[in-house]
Amino acid sequence: MSRTPTLLEALAERGDRSGPGRWGWLAAGIWLFYLAQPFQEIATTQQGAMRVFGLATVILFAIAYLGFFGWMRRVGLGTNAIPMWQRLVYLAGMLALTFLMLPTAGQKALTCLVYIAAIAMIALDVRVAVALVAVLLGGAELSMRLVPGWSDDGSYGFAIFLGALAVFGMRRAIQRSIELTATRQDMARLAVQEERNRFARDLHDILGHSLTVITVKAELAGRLIEANPERAAAEVADVESLARAALADVRAAVAGYRELSLAGELVSARAALQAAEIKADLPTTIDEVPEENRELFAWVVREGVTNVVRHSGAKRCTIRITANQIEVLDDGKGPTPGGGASGHGLVGLRERADEAGASVQVGQAAGSGFRLAVRVGP
Repeated sequence: MSRTPTLLEALAERGDRSGPGRWGWLAAGIWLFYLAQPFQEIATTQQGAMRVFGLATVILFAIAYLGFFGWMRRVGLGTNAIPMWQRLVYLAGMLALTFLMLPTAGQKALTCLVYIAAIAMIALDVRVAVALVAVLLGGAELSMRLVPGWSDDGSYGFAIFLGALAVFGMRRAIQRSIELTATRQDMARLAVQEERNRFARDLHDILGHSLTVITVKAELAGRLIEANPERAAAEVADVESLARAALADVRAAVAGYRELSLAGELVSARAALQAAEIKADLPTTIDEVPEENRELFAWVVREGVTNVVRHSGAKRCTIRITANQIEVLDDGKGPTPGGGASGHGLVGLRERADEAGASVQVGQAAGSGFRLAVRVGP
């Protein structure tokens, strides 16, 4: 039975970064706002050395909380980057700081258990994390009932449960995303393998019969050279004809293999736009596009998206396709004055469009940005 990965391991599988980025610190630090409760309790109820001690424990706990994410950033998110025993010791240290806070912050110190539950859900195996959260939840509920002067309002137990549940939900969502990505990669590899098999079958079908006949005729010509030179010459001529025909068939097969695919270009365009952090609004089907228009439209997608990624500075790119027209639009800086429509790629695209009897329109999109459109026919 496979072990459920921790959130650290899931994040490591999801991306190539060694640890959380700069904004990860901000996202983690925002939640320190809730430590204001024990901080205020200590500041208003304690005096002298006890106040200093209590505030110091709150500050140390906040440093420990942020230090966990700094630890992740330094050592990385790999499966073995942070051994499990070190994670447990770290959580034990945070729990010890919580206990040290109790004499000065009282019931408000239970707020720290929410942070410990969240980090447990991030760092530990799900079964261990759930067990630890259950212990924290039970401890909070029992202490509110047993410690004199503490009120049993259920808020701390609910906060621990809610915080752990939120992190668990994020954990499961990332795990499903990883599984979906792995499935897509497997399907892509299978598609590549199937295409290789198809091409190998095509070459076998093209060359198998031709080479067999060429071999037989060459052997026959060799035997007839002395006995019947005229017959041998005819056989050699047939061998030459068969070889030329086989070569033409191979060239045709290779040309078809290298032909652009509109569906494939849309997939590549989406990947390129995502890599450039440009929101992609692309069609999900090309069924309405006639077969004779698809290669030209594929060239439009390639050239248009290349220009969007390289030159536009856009935040969004939209591709619209009908049976006889394709448009590539972005919300970037628009065409460059005096040369925005004369790049080498667009020149080549115009030549292809002319050969297909299509027209090319290049200019500013409605409102702002750049528009490239190709229309086949009137």
